[in-house]
Amino acid sequence: MSVDVVLPVLDEAGSLPLVLAALPEGFRPIVVDNGSTDGSAEIASRLGAEVILERERGFGAACFAGLLAATGDVVCFMDADGSLDPADLPLVADPIRYGDAELVLGARQARARAWPLHARLANRALAWEIRRRYGVALSDVGPMRAAPRARLLALGISDRRFGWPLEMVVRAAREGWRIAEVPVAYRERVAGRSKVTGTLRGTARAVIDMAKAL
Repeated sequence: MSVDVVLPVLDEAGSLPLVLAALPEGFRPIVVDNGSTDGSAEIASRLGAEVILERERGFGAACFAGLLAATGDVVCFMDADGSLDPADLPLVADPIRYGDAELVLGARQARARAWPLHARLANRALAWEIRRRYGVALSDVGPMRAAPRARLLALGISDRRFGWPLEMVVRAAREGWRIAEVPVAYRERVAGRSKVTGTLRGTARAVIDMAKAL
């Protein structure tokens, strides 16, 4: 099965070369630029990635644009800030390719400095709520994940902000998908500060969007 990797990007010029260079063989990158002003799109294009320019701002808008552009049987999603290791992509993609699951999420194994306490607590609360409501045993609603492209499109995910990742899990659970979780490495981002976990405001905004998705 062919695999595409959607990388939503907003000003990640400092990390993109490292991330793209570390992609495993056979994992085709689709970089979705969501309004960068630092030349991220040009860098990604120069390094051989397919580049999509998505004018509608929002994490979910970028992810959806990448999903629409994908042609692989399996689609992976991953942050492009260097906090996730592309070498872990087969861990989330292989259960899909071999028919063992329909949605696989990477559970981040992180040092406290890479994942601030306020963000970990918020994520833990969301994972607990998913377990309570849908019986899906997750420890992390993480940004590295994989699913079959055609079935993911059919889910009809409507959120275009930070609720996108959670809505994906909720809709998949309602449809009875087999949802699995595998541990993946998580480290400090290569440059700059996270738009979500880097500030209390960013985390609060993401939690509000995800609460709506529930």
